[in-house]
Amino acid sequence: MISQLLIKLGSKVMALLYFCGGLSNLAFQGFYLGFTPPFKTGRIIEQAKKTGIDSFPIVSLIALFIGFIFALQTAYFMQRIGSELYIASLVALSVVRELGPVITALVVAGRVGAAITAELGSMQVTEQIDALETLGTNPVKYLVVPRFIALSFMLPLLTIYADAIGIFGSYLICVFKLGISSAMYMRVTFEALLFKDLFTGLFKTIFFGMIIAFVSCYEGFNVEGGAEGVGKATRHSVVTSFILIIAADCFFTALFYFIFP
Repeated sequence: MISQLLIKLGSKVMALLYFCGGLSNLAFQGFYLGFTPPFKTGRIIEQAKKTGIDSFPIVSLIALFIGFIFALQTAYFMQRIGSELYIASLVALSVVRELGPVITALVVAGRVGAAITAELGSMQVTEQIDALETLGTNPVKYLVVPRFIALSFMLPLLTIYADAIGIFGSYLICVFKLGISSAMYMRVTFEALLFKDLFTGLFKTIFFGMIIAFVSCYEGFNVEGGAEGVGKATRHSVVTSFILIIAADCFFTALFYFIFP
């Protein structure tokens, strides 16, 4: 029993080390080739559209509901102490610093990351990636770099949009439900927000975009077992991206807490 447990534990550790090594190697190649000409501008724009513009509807809907829910939950306590006015500042800070970046990254990981893994996985199963290598095309340069650059640039823009929609959702609740004046709500919101709040939220999303891109592409490149393998890789891609996004958010939150007390 103990020997079998140790064998299983060892295999899990080896698989984790293999994953970390492969992901690090892909990330290194992606960074290097991303700054090496020729630059695939057309493919980057195409991936930016798929990543950013096509994600606006779902991000809008979720951010609006987040603003609604957070304002209502905060109002439940604030009304008991007669401090409804501070709902605006609490929602603004929470959305800009944490909720906006993390929720947007998770939505993109579930929508775009899964699509990337499925697409590259299908190419791997049908040997299209091997065909690219046969034609002298670097698969990392052609497939990974455009997605990496597009996600790194579009996720911060999506986050700014999600922050605005989330604050707007809170605005609707506070003004039309709680009776706070529009001018007062806007004044309290902008007084509470500082540049460091916006910076800390957006800075994290650059790394969130990199995590989604590299994890999704790595899982797609390593698909085995046909259609079943594609589904398994897609599931692993989304779950791994979620875990790494939360872990990265925890790290950056702790880091910025000491840098910007």
